[in-house]
Amino acid sequence: MFEDFRLNVFAKVAALGSFTAAARALGISQPAVSQHIAELEKNAGGQLFERGRGSVRLTARGKVFLDHVEGILADYRRLDNEFRVPETTLLRGVRHEGRQTNILIREGRFVDLAAPADTPAECIVEAEGTAILPSFFNTHTHAAMTLLRGLADDLPLQEWLQEHIWPYEAKLQPEDIRRGNELAISEMAATGTTFFSDMYFDPEEAVAAVEATGMRAAIGITVLEGHPKSQPDAIRDYIKNWQDPTGGRIQLVMCPHAIYTVGTARLRRCADFARHHGMLIHIHLSETRKEVEDCIREHGTTPVRYLEKLGFLDQDVIAAHCVHVDEEEWKILARRGVTVAHCPCSNMKLGSGRFPYELALDSGCRITLGTDGASSNNNLDLREEMKFAALLAKVQGDTTLLPAEEVFRWATRNGAEFFGIDAGRIAVGAQADAVLLDLSHPKLQPGHNLISDWVYAADSSVIRHTLCAGRLLSQQHR
Repeated sequence: MFEDFRLNVFAKVAALGSFTAAARALGISQPAVSQHIAELEKNAGGQLFERGRGSVRLTARGKVFLDHVEGILADYRRLDNEFRVPETTLLRGVRHEGRQTNILIREGRFVDLAAPADTPAECIVEAEGTAILPSFFNTHTHAAMTLLRGLADDLPLQEWLQEHIWPYEAKLQPEDIRRGNELAISEMAATGTTFFSDMYFDPEEAVAAVEATGMRAAIGITVLEGHPKSQPDAIRDYIKNWQDPTGGRIQLVMCPHAIYTVGTARLRRCADFARHHGMLIHIHLSETRKEVEDCIREHGTTPVRYLEKLGFLDQDVIAAHCVHVDEEEWKILARRGVTVAHCPCSNMKLGSGRFPYELALDSGCRITLGTDGASSNNNLDLREEMKFAALLAKVQGDTTLLPAEEVFRWATRNGAEFFGIDAGRIAVGAQADAVLLDLSHPKLQPGHNLISDWVYAADSSVIRHTLCAGRLLSQQHR
């Protein structure tokens, strides 16, 4: 606990009126209590207690001192509640799969989905009137680019990047990267996301931001040819010396940016290095028609076929976008076990095109959802991505394509599975990453189908709490 033990001893003696009783209550010896009080009286410049036979009482100085101590201990308790991760949490009165229950979380995992209401726990969440669902896994984003939101709008992708984004990015300092990550994490937590896969620079700043907030993340080691922050020696040293400061919430991922920013030889080296070190691989792929045309002109084939020839594609690869991918290429991706991160809002805003839902679903590929960067999308709300994906799938006339349950899985469990996180489901033994939704909210009424309402009707205002590994993420941004 965040606490000065001597102040706790003082408060206990004042409450019980006895050194001996305080020692018994605190589980320490009576001489130890006397020593703590003597140290405080020395620092306070006078006696705090009048000693009597068998009892003590506060002096005038002691009464003033107690007023300050109670305030300090209350601050310690608030600090403890906000920053210390409880070993046990009880969600009392929450609805799960249509019935009211109590859910016990221990050491970040669900351990009992039908616990007695009086089950002891360090943290009790009164959850009556809420329903629990898995939280979101944002599998493709550039978190620090939140700082660039609104910098340039309604432009073609290449012009937007070359004339507005890249020049501004060159001016960003590490402290800017940290601030961008903090803003992004705050927005994601507020909208039900507990994990994001990031592709950007200054990974140490992203790691520090994630560590401080309790989120999960896959932090990208981004590779672009000729970029000053993408030097091979520095990348190798960082990866070899890196240790997860969170004890399991962060992993490093190798991120060769795209086939048009990373040459053939370095793409091969990135894949070999990642596989040697047991890292996943994250890349942009077939986002725009221009990318496909340029690849055919330079390499004589399309991006997916090109990466297939390089031996780059495998089950450890997540490919973002995949808008311009034909039927045969989808079969290649599925055969190689590649996971695809679909970013519908970014694709619409940048005019990249409609994701080929029909081919993607027929292929059997694992599909996940990402927001892309907030500068290219304007928000980091994965629930919106979920809704737009479901609507875009149907826009050509097939109302049965991509039902709510399926797109919800894209946004939750599919992302967790690719990144090796046992989450995305409310089940005994799974990681306790979840959202508690306020069932009294008008957007969740009359409540015939919770998943359908969450996909099509609701927004982040229905979220009462977001939990990551059983910890309530800060809601200060609300």
